[in-house]
Amino acid sequence: MGSLTYDRVVVEFEDRMLAHLQLVIIQKLRRGESFMLSWRDAAIVGDGRSSAWLHPSIPLYFKFAGGHAPTINPSWVAQLTRSANSSQGLVVTAEESATVDANLLPKVEPALGIRVAAQTRSTKASVTER
Repeated sequence: MGSLTYDRVVVEFEDRMLAHLQLVIIQKLRRGESFMLSWRDAAIVGDGRSSAWLHPSIPLYFKFAGGHAPTINPSWVAQLTRSANSSQGLVVTAEESATVDANLLPKVEPALGIRVAAQTRSTKASVTER
């Protein structure tokens, strides 16, 4: 299980999903584009939905649990890219929902089968300073 850390929020994704998200997110941020990232939360954090507004000036950290890069599915990257470029923003979807025909716009829904957990972490320095 890898993680994406953005402005003190840590979101855990499977490494394969995180690798595909990384490609799409970096593609947008390199162009200086801000956008919304949305995902479905795991039951352990309320089983709801969460979103974060990603901006190029805020540091972003990707941490992969595995030691090797997964094979990239171009159809999945294309689907996630279309989602990121939409008014809804990048909605995390499962690989199985990626269409074979890149010309068809898939119905973008949060993936139900992924394990995602988000939490806000505070640093010990800020706790001890109080």
